[in-house]
Amino acid sequence: MPSFRVMPVDNLLAKKRDSAGRLRKVLGPLDLTALGIGAIIGTGIFVITGVAAARYAGPGLIISFIAAGLASGLAALVYAELAATVPVAGSAYTFTYISLGELLAWLVGWNLILEYLVAAGAVSIGWSSYLVSLLQSAGINLPLALIASPAARGIFNLPAAFITGLVTVLIISGTRQGAAVNKIIVMVKVAVILLFIFLGFKHINPANWRPFLPFGVAGIFHGAAIIFFAFIGFDAVSTAAEEVKEPQRSLPLGILLSLGVSTLLYILVTIILTGIVNYKALDTASPMAAALSAIGLRWGSALVATGALAGLTSVILVTMYGQSRIFFAMSRDGLLPSFFSRLHPRFQTPLWNNLFIGSGVALIGALLPINIVAELANIGTLSAFFAVSIGLIILRRTRPDLPRPFRLPGYPVTPLLAAGAALYLAVNLPPLTWVRFFIWVILGIIFYFSYGRRHSALGQENAAIKQVKKKPSLLFPAPLRKPADKKTPPLKPDK
Repeated sequence: MPSFRVMPVDNLLAKKRDSAGRLRKVLGPLDLTALGIGAIIGTGIFVITGVAAARYAGPGLIISFIAAGLASGLAALVYAELAATVPVAGSAYTFTYISLGELLAWLVGWNLILEYLVAAGAVSIGWSSYLVSLLQSAGINLPLALIASPAARGIFNLPAAFITGLVTVLIISGTRQGAAVNKIIVMVKVAVILLFIFLGFKHINPANWRPFLPFGVAGIFHGAAIIFFAFIGFDAVSTAAEEVKEPQRSLPLGILLSLGVSTLLYILVTIILTGIVNYKALDTASPMAAALSAIGLRWGSALVATGALAGLTSVILVTMYGQSRIFFAMSRDGLLPSFFSRLHPRFQTPLWNNLFIGSGVALIGALLPINIVAELANIGTLSAFFAVSIGLIILRRTRPDLPRPFRLPGYPVTPLLAAGAALYLAVNLPPLTWVRFFIWVILGIIFYFSYGRRHSALGQENAAIKQVKKKPSLLFPAPLRKPADKKTPPLKPDK
């Protein structure tokens, strides 16, 4: 069926070599690791941790982070193999296209739009909250109408829209520049987190860990499903595949190293955070700053808020960067309009693509509340992880000849566990999130059959090949036809 046509890997690599749409190779292993840490460490620590502890898991959020980290680790191994095997922009969308076919690839890409756009919007809301907290500590109070969404009794979250615009300009200005800024921000962010761990360790009160599971064992998995949002950044590393100097070696290293460092920091911060104050007091968009304020370290609170602003900026930067590369790949394949794959003549970055993404993220951050935004991002991510894990198994069977510089250990158990973990966490998301997700999927199917299926580059290539085969040529000569049987007259005897 046309909707399930599979993109040949050779076609993808040929498009990557096409000089008309080539992205510059400027990233190395350190850039990729910083890219991953920049995306992973951010909202989970600075924003979602407090909400998840207060509403879903209590101090048991420590175990939730371990569970979510293990699930992410399984998915990271899958991504590492596929990214090294097919180092092409597009991440999970591209991996699905070469294994499960066009329609499922489109749906994964459509869900990645939900993941990245919504995730960046959620982070911009957290950024706004920390900025407001920092200004309040300095005695500056902004009007509620300009710092909150309509659902939070405001009108327009102006700081969220502002940071999105600033990041959009930086991404358009060039990948090398964005990577350099990101590395600086990541160093600041990690230093602030280590300072929080050092300051908070002295003020841990074990009584705050009792009861450890106030929401029961189920709360651990509900919490893991919510804070899984914190780990989505590592797949942004694979979106940079076409801009990496040595992708076969650097991509697996960047994915696995960034996830390992980030998971360790998440667990340590959660131990300190729930040990400093009671989990019920953490229901805020700036839990680390609130925790330090509660124990009288106001200067530490201001410093953490400053570090959080820097850290969340890097998350927005990497997330929007990843989304632009997915749009680029989908547009190049004809499933999205062609202007998404047009590069800036000077910076060689997708121009209209980034402007569109920046506008969407700004509107999400300015007009929606953070809890709805985070849940939507999670289900988009988990659906992509599930599809990619199944896709790896299929690709191993259909293309065993492909060079695989990195092979994940424990095949086929590892990808099956990754798929199962993604599905289990998705089931633990709130029912209303599933309703919104199905509405989004239906919209995606409508868009595919009304636009993508007719404009698919692969579909047009296949149609052209069929047309050529129908016409007689040196390559495809007309088939020989058997002459119609004619009754031969019986031989007459010689006279």
